[in-house]
Amino acid sequence: MPELRVAVVPVTPFQQNASIVWDEATKRGAVVDPGGDLPQILAALEELEVTAEKILLTHGHIDHAGGAAELAQALRVPIEGPHEADEFLLDDLEAAGARTGIPGQPVRPDRWLKEGDTVDIGDLAFDVLHVPGHTPGHIVLVHKPASFAIVGDTLFNRSVGRTDFPYGSHETLIEGIKGKLLTLGDEVTILPGHGNASTIGAEKTANPFLKR
Repeated sequence: MPELRVAVVPVTPFQQNASIVWDEATKRGAVVDPGGDLPQILAALEELEVTAEKILLTHGHIDHAGGAAELAQALRVPIEGPHEADEFLLDDLEAAGARTGIPGQPVRPDRWLKEGDTVDIGDLAFDVLHVPGHTPGHIVLVHKPASFAIVGDTLFNRSVGRTDFPYGSHETLIEGIKGKLLTLGDEVTILPGHGNASTIGAEKTANPFLKR
């Protein structure tokens, strides 16, 4: 079975968990949510000796997607994700960057992702879940053989994603977390968009937002 490896590169003033995910056997991988600080991401790729074949986006916020267009051009790789419902956020990245002080370019993915799709990273296959609420087009990537999920800004260690945006919905987010993430299995490790990793089991037990 191909061996999954993951390295986290915190980027932007928001300390967003950009990640490099790769298949150890082939050293082929992907960069997930390159929000900015691209020299750090490129340096990590070189140090890890990983060939990035694509960029994956969980959603369209500036701290996750702001550097995607520039990185895709530098690496000459396609961009996949998020769900098409986040198109308006990707179109607004330059303006969002001006508001937050994080450089951003509008992004046009080569492939939108939807519930039930599969994403290949090297010889690894990730299932796509559509979990809106933080943003309308937020996706989660699940690698079942390794019991691992990249959850972006849906579920955090003892917290959940913000929903106080005009397009956010706390009810929708919690429904998606409970119906699609908590059912993955207690042993599944989750890598959120900010902060420390956790497990589904730990969040079931101790996440106050899931007990209300």
